Amino acid sequence: MKKESKRENFVRIAEARTNKIINMIQLLGNCSNQSLYEYSQKDITKIFNAIQAELDEAKKRYSKQDSQKGSKFTLE
Repeated sequence: MKKESKRENFVRIAEARTNKIINMIQLLGNCSNQSLYEYSQKDITKIFNAIQAELDEAKKRYSKQDSQKGSKFTLE
């Protein structure tokens, strides 16, 4: 059996994790149905600010800039 290269390992894992994130974002979008859920614009802003902050931190890690792990997200 051929040992997986670092590149092949990265591609396999990055694709799987990216697809998982995309799926979770799509599921989050399902919460926009106002006949099933009640939320405020403040809630939506807080959710997407938290997601954007984590995206920014992850991107910094690829550009070798300093980054800090984010804390758990809560609406309260």
